[in-house]
Amino acid sequence: GLGDVYKRQYQDLLALGENEESRKTFIIDAIYEHKCSSAFATAVDAHGYYKGLNPTIMKYEKIIYDLQGIAHNDEWTANHKIASNFFNFAVTQENQYLLGNGAVFGNDSTKEKLGKSFDETLQELGKYALVSGVSFGLWNLDHIEAFDLTEFVPLYDEENGALRAGVRFWQIDSDKPLRATLYEEDGYTDYIRRKNSKVETLQEKRPYKLKTRTSAVDGEVIYDGENYPDFPIIPLWANDKKQSELVGRKGTLDAFDLLNSNLVNNLDEANFIYWVISNCGGMDDVDDAKFIERLKTMHVAHIDGDNVNGANVQANTIDVPYQASETAISAIKSRLYEDFMCLNIADFSAGNKTATEIRAAYQPLDSKCDMYEYCIDTFIRKLFTLIGIDDTVSFRRSKIINQSEEVQMILSAAEYLDADTVTEQICQILGMGDKAEEIIRKKQDENTARYADMLAQQTANEGNSGGADEQGAE
Repeated sequence: GLGDVYKRQYQDLLALGENEESRKTFIIDAIYEHKCSSAFATAVDAHGYYKGLNPTIMKYEKIIYDLQGIAHNDEWTANHKIASNFFNFAVTQENQYLLGNGAVFGNDSTKEKLGKSFDETLQELGKYALVSGVSFGLWNLDHIEAFDLTEFVPLYDEENGALRAGVRFWQIDSDKPLRATLYEEDGYTDYIRRKNSKVETLQEKRPYKLKTRTSAVDGEVIYDGENYPDFPIIPLWANDKKQSELVGRKGTLDAFDLLNSNLVNNLDEANFIYWVISNCGGMDDVDDAKFIERLKTMHVAHIDGDNVNGANVQANTIDVPYQASETAISAIKSRLYEDFMCLNIADFSAGNKTATEIRAAYQPLDSKCDMYEYCIDTFIRKLFTLIGIDDTVSFRRSKIINQSEEVQMILSAAEYLDADTVTEQICQILGMGDKAEEIIRKKQDENTARYADMLAQQTANEGNSGGADEQGAE
């Protein structure tokens, strides 16, 4: 349940009443507990993977043991740390595959009501949700704003699980002021805690929608305000599990990065020549160092003795069995595509794929995005209810297709469809969906002009025929 990762609940805030000092203490404690929660820790790790900074690999250190069994950090062998960008790839592919073309509404006026940046903010919300497990959208009068779990403390209702309040916080650095905003159903309050100081109320609670008037004497004055019919912050979950897309796949991703790191480490350690000097037991470490230094500078080695028991110098190299590492890396990479249910574009490079093969390759990604789309639909329906919009939403997914086969399929069914539908479908396949209405209008104008020309020609022919009959009668 949500209580496993979110300790503070909405009822804890209600119990404080309007006691401002208790609320200040509550906010600081809530932020601290939120940062200590497992949900926050997972979100922070997931953002590290998303940025290509695998936290597990970056903390990985080689250990060696001495003769007494005491562990020491291995500071002599190579320890390259290679973090892949696969988690970023998986999140970006899923998010843009569904939301990349923007939301499509039944009414043209809906986009205007939601604001010009709605599609971009929805993509940002989706990215935060897939990485952290959940994101939060604040409806701010005429547009929506995106909050990530790493900057927002949700306060859920312990009775029904609904989001009833929350604290957004941010701090540039530990020695800089901590800013926090408490959002409630009846308004929001701003707080600040400066270094070595107590929490202060920066702005008293005020409604979400303020009414102002401006005069030459008083300037801009707030004279009234109102709130929304419900709490204006809506959670967007990434999936039905309400978890980050990293959960359950982190081990495979770590294994992939570790294999790549070890392959480079092995190649680095093998990229040298070592020397075997026989019958020179009297040489100490200083002599060995001088020997290597002379080889590097003079490229000459002096050997005493010419018999079997004489001194001997032999150069050796190490061959790394990289084939086994490459096989393991390839196997783990395939497992990553299966675990994250991603589309592997490399599968389409083997030749001209049929439409059936392409649809089969998209099936895992489609299944994952179907569940993701349910979460997006739920979020938008709640947003519509909040701001009073009666409409539906849909999304057009970006797919690789066999254009010629898809167009031929539409044309073969043209006798069962009207001309406008055929035109719209072909425009969508050719990536000209935004020009479909213009093309349909031009075709209608051409048909109208052709019909007018035909009528004019028919009228002219009838006129000529009538004149000939009259001459004959005369």
